[in-house]
Amino acid sequence: MGAMEKRRAWQRLLNTGRWAAINWPEEWGGRDATITQNVIYSETMARYRTPGIYNANGLWQIGPMIIRWGTDEQKRQWVPNILNAEDHWCQGFSEPEAGSDLANLRTMAVRDGEEYVLNGTKIWTSSAHLARWGLFLVRTDPNSIAEGRKHDGITAMILDLEVPGIDIRPIRDITGEEMFCEIFFDDARVPSSCLLGAEGEGWAVAMGTLGSERVGTAGLAVGMRHDLDAMVSLARSINPEALTDPELRQRIARAHTDIEYTKLLNYRALSKILRNEKNWPEVPIAKLQWSHLAQSLAELACDLLGPEAMVAKGGMGTVDGGSWNRLYVFQRYTSIGAGTTEVQKNIIADKAIKLPRK
Repeated sequence: MGAMEKRRAWQRLLNTGRWAAINWPEEWGGRDATITQNVIYSETMARYRTPGIYNANGLWQIGPMIIRWGTDEQKRQWVPNILNAEDHWCQGFSEPEAGSDLANLRTMAVRDGEEYVLNGTKIWTSSAHLARWGLFLVRTDPNSIAEGRKHDGITAMILDLEVPGIDIRPIRDITGEEMFCEIFFDDARVPSSCLLGAEGEGWAVAMGTLGSERVGTAGLAVGMRHDLDAMVSLARSINPEALTDPELRQRIARAHTDIEYTKLLNYRALSKILRNEKNWPEVPIAKLQWSHLAQSLAELACDLLGPEAMVAKGGMGTVDGGSWNRLYVFQRYTSIGAGTTEVQKNIIADKAIKLPRK
């Protein structure tokens, strides 16, 4: 059984006890869990190294948004299949000219009777080649950017990715894998019944989706602690001399400290959310810290385990199937994914330090 099928089986097993999405309403198969309970749940799953869920986009982000914004018909059609890992979903927000500046998106959806005609391009869409459905942001007001109100005129749509006029092309990344995709729309027709929320409400839908993404990453610090413990244990057997190096020992100690700091920073952000405070500078600070920590751990693994552990999958003498090489090259993305480092620094400067804009 492959990794994805293991995740599907695990999610379905969880779903039999209403444990697949505990933050969802009981009416839709969840447990009405609080944010605090959801964080504890995520950390526990990470601590015991469970297989993971089948489709994070669907369960953490899109499912909750359909429950919040969808019609009764949309909820009945899509929510149960997301929960039971029947359908794979993707989220199409970023474009070649709209990455960090998401509101600059230009994929157009023009109304034609009871349908919309889509033209444009999306990029860096995770697992789109595996997905049957996707939540996309499109522009339904062609004048909104020129008139200086680019956040207006954006609409959220649920798309059937098998309709004519949609071309999905996987992008091979530095790991040799094809996790991200580019999507081209060429007069693709979408029924108006697939709007999520009203026309022009897409920005509000998107912000709710990105907020769900932050809660869904609560177990990252626990996973990083596992990675650190694993690399130290492996070093004892394949490169024990490294553990006598004072500089490397200091870096190991610093990594332990940084992991605990990252976890506590997330808790502090959570406490502000629970108090309904409007300003959460800890959220971008935590994202910045997570990016730094992910990359520094990968660099530590490289130096601690030695050259043998850096042999890629398929090479001679690989260690752990090349997983440490993959960790090193894949963590480069953490400076970009879920908000670039540069954007997070700008948010911190504005919201936390309150530096002048000029």
